[in-house]
Amino acid sequence: MPATTINFVRHGKVYNPDHLLYERLPDFHLSERGRRMAQATGRYIAQSPQLNTAVAVYSSPLDRTRETANEILLELNKVRAERGQEALGLLTDERIIEAGNEFRGTRIGHGEGALWKPRNLKLVRNLWTPSWGESYRSIAARVQDFALEKVHEYPGEQIVVVTHESPIWSYRHMLETGHPEHNMLLRKTALASVTSITYDSETGKVLSITYADPAKHID
Repeated sequence: MPATTINFVRHGKVYNPDHLLYERLPDFHLSERGRRMAQATGRYIAQSPQLNTAVAVYSSPLDRTRETANEILLELNKVRAERGQEALGLLTDERIIEAGNEFRGTRIGHGEGALWKPRNLKLVRNLWTPSWGESYRSIAARVQDFALEKVHEYPGEQIVVVTHESPIWSYRHMLETGHPEHNMLLRKTALASVTSITYDSETGKVLSITYADPAKHID
């Protein structure tokens, strides 16, 4: 029975001195620490006998995910070069982009993002949907659409997909509980972490879900 594994990687730490909710805004790049995190995860993938057989690397279109993915590609392509294999390039897909959020560009708790403002109080009326942006159900559905397509496109292979906390956890929560709604404070998706989901390549059935945090020691 061939099995496809999609390794969902969260991007590294972002340079954000003003503490804004950057969501899908352009020009938010990895910080120096974030780049080291991405490099650590790249080394973890390159040193794994399973993960370093990955045949494709995908990223959301945003700067921070592309930069994380490029650090992973540098490490992965070193291994491929040693094997005499052609280097992989970066592929992007809109379906794995960050969730939409009505607070984008604001600092939560301050200024326009202050929760005491009447407009913002209305936005946070439901923590489980969530009411302030794209629903968890919508997020999980688009990630699942992407995942099942790739399971059939790469039967029996490993692929790496660099995305964001909300898409990873909303999708994982749906797979594990049957619904994507969750408490955002209880997510287990650290920066530059790897959530590996293995599927039956023919049916798309989930066989296992594992988690690793290779960048946790980076300061």
